[in-house]
Amino acid sequence: MKRLTIVTLVVLFSMVLAACGGAATPAPVPTAAPKAAAPTAAPAPTMAPEPTKAAAAAPASASVGASAEGAASKGLTCLADAYNGKLKGTKVSMTGPFVDADAVKFETSKKAFEQATGITIEYAGTKEFEANIGTQMAAGTAPDVIDWPQPGLASTYFKQGKVLPVTKLVPESWLKENYKQSWLDMSTMTGADANPAMSGLWWRFNGKSLVWYPKKAFDAAGYTVPTTWDELLKLQDQIVADGDTPWCIGIGSGAATGWPATDWAEDMMLRTTSPENYDKWVKGELKFSSPEVKKAIETFAPIWNNDKMVYGGKAAIVTTQFSDAPTPMFQNPPKCWLHRQGNFITSFFPKEAVAGVDYDVFYLPGVDAQYGKPFLIAGDLVSATQDRPEVCAVMQYLSTAAGVEAWLAAGGALGPQNDVTPEMYGVPLERTIAGLAAAATTVRFDASDLMPGAVGAGSEWKGFTDYFSGAADLDTVLKNIDASWPKQ
Repeated sequence: MKRLTIVTLVVLFSMVLAACGGAATPAPVPTAAPKAAAPTAAPAPTMAPEPTKAAAAAPASASVGASAEGAASKGLTCLADAYNGKLKGTKVSMTGPFVDADAVKFETSKKAFEQATGITIEYAGTKEFEANIGTQMAAGTAPDVIDWPQPGLASTYFKQGKVLPVTKLVPESWLKENYKQSWLDMSTMTGADANPAMSGLWWRFNGKSLVWYPKKAFDAAGYTVPTTWDELLKLQDQIVADGDTPWCIGIGSGAATGWPATDWAEDMMLRTTSPENYDKWVKGELKFSSPEVKKAIETFAPIWNNDKMVYGGKAAIVTTQFSDAPTPMFQNPPKCWLHRQGNFITSFFPKEAVAGVDYDVFYLPGVDAQYGKPFLIAGDLVSATQDRPEVCAVMQYLSTAAGVEAWLAAGGALGPQNDVTPEMYGVPLERTIAGLAAAATTVRFDASDLMPGAVGAGSEWKGFTDYFSGAADLDTVLKNIDASWPKQ
């Protein structure tokens, strides 16, 4: 997940600007590569809209993971034993990136499990997750359960045998029943025996294949939400014909300038080539300079490179902070009408803006019908390092809707499990986004989060910044990114 640290810094930065009455600070000079301290993806949706009071008081869970009988019916024997009191008094250590408000939400989400089973989950979160887990792995002191915000990092330790295949703890039959195949594919990595296996299970996620728009003004203008790529192109042409600008786009993000462009490229990869090619691209087996990747970029580049299509013109893309990009959409009348971004972006919408009234969201349409309705996500992969009964019970619990239900009610997360129901969401907007993800034919994780940091959080950011600023042509950029891929 493009990390909480980016969101926090931008929020503070925005507060300072508001106090000073200044404009967004220009991004770094395009030819200066962003610092790649840690692989970074889109900021996590940690500041979701508040749930309604009725929704916050979630009813008793109907998930199979909420009772011994339900767990036993699906072969979740460790979880059933836990509910039957057989594991009372045991402890499970856990780590992840949850701090501050997210840590509070996690503490709340695990209370029902702890009270019902007598198992204590001792969670220690940190903003320095990547560095800390590396130290713990090297020392042999890693916690029992690990929440990975970046699955690419998990693959390193899975290959070393320091992370267990999830099927040692959770029945494969249940995983196949409660997750779409795409989720299982995304957790499959090369294990210590050089064979592929599932390294963990998906617990919660946030959606990215989304386009935001100013609903009230949009409806008043007589515009219609597009359901195909051709309809989207016609809509943007109509907006231009009406004398307005279609897109709000900004990729400024300090040292991480360029990352929003990687999300567009990922969405277009899923819409113009096969999921298999997407997976090869993530692994470095399909080069950036390949016809497939170049085609994906050239699908959205005509929009970005056209001054009429982007608020402020092409030159503003690099100098506009990603968090400021949607702001003109809320002016009266709107200065731009469409903004493609993950669901975390609502944190930067005007506080007085009401979802479903002042703004709404639609699915970014597919380009080529043969690739169906793909959906790009970021999220949490949960793995285990120990095979004890209580660890097994926690993993089985997290594989069910019951394990994420309290967080869904509080807001700030979406659930990938098939037994999650719409009623579990406390924020109506998140319920809508979850429905879009559920309707997807293919789901894939943010590619830049899975690639080596030198690429996904370095040369790719710099390359897109150079290209869209006009500092380098596309062919040169793609060759440079390929050259940065770490040698085996």
